[in-house]
Amino acid sequence: MSENLEPGLVRRMWQTLEPLHALNYYSPEMFKEAESLGYAVDERWPAYFAMRAAALGPASAELVAATFYSFSPAMIARYVPRAWEIATPAAVLDARLRAADATLRSALGARIEAPEIAEAAELAREVAESADTAGRPLAAAHAALPWADEPHLVLWQAITRLREHRGDGHIAALLTHGLDGTEALVSHSAAGAAPAEVFASRQWTEDEWNAARDRLTTRGWLAADGTGTADGIAGRNSLERLTDELAAQPWTTIGAERAAHLADIVLPAVMDAVGTGLLPMQTTLGIGMTYPHQG
Repeated sequence: MSENLEPGLVRRMWQTLEPLHALNYYSPEMFKEAESLGYAVDERWPAYFAMRAAALGPASAELVAATFYSFSPAMIARYVPRAWEIATPAAVLDARLRAADATLRSALGARIEAPEIAEAAELAREVAESADTAGRPLAAAHAALPWADEPHLVLWQAITRLREHRGDGHIAALLTHGLDGTEALVSHSAAGAAPAEVFASRQWTEDEWNAARDRLTTRGWLAADGTGTADGIAGRNSLERLTDELAAQPWTTIGAERAAHLADIVLPAVMDAVGTGLLPMQTTLGIGMTYPHQG
């Protein structure tokens, strides 16, 4: 991580900005757009996989499983590639942007016209456009998309590109630490990110989850009761440190002071997003967790 960035800054920027991105996956405006395209909306997954994967084009289930990593491939195969039989990726991307527009207008109200939103959009776009996408398929796919005109949508697009850039790097960190998709979730839960039942949304079977626990127990990362050992917690800390390091490069473009300013001016909008009550209290991302390397 650049010496110009204090430990934990990159993680704090992700944790601060993520609600503005994630809100679009839970909003009624998004489900309305998805339903208009022909997707079932009695559960969130048909729209989720279509809208998050659309930047990749008509991707196969195998490609989506590779880039989403911690989702069960069997789960993904239920929705992809059928998603592209229902609507083209281009149509999905258009609908996703319309949904983001309507979602943010609903959540932010009059704040959407505030000069701070335009300033935040400019700063976030500067960071996103500087991101190196080599070896980062989801980030590269989003980098190829055109920018919207409205500042609130530019802000949303920049945050989306940066979180996928971080996610691609997180997969690299998981691979470096020898964790497959199921082990990634089991070890994260054992480290205190969220209860195991929260991770059930990724739809690994009970046998797959237990087998991953057994492998991690043999490795010394889990105790017999499924809690994280000192080695397991240290291993998670190491891979989270690497995730932050791999996500740091774009943020060096604006440096610590301007990044902190971005966090300050965008925080009221983030609180608006949280205040909608649409975002779950616990997620698989581990937002809010701290690690020793953060200082």
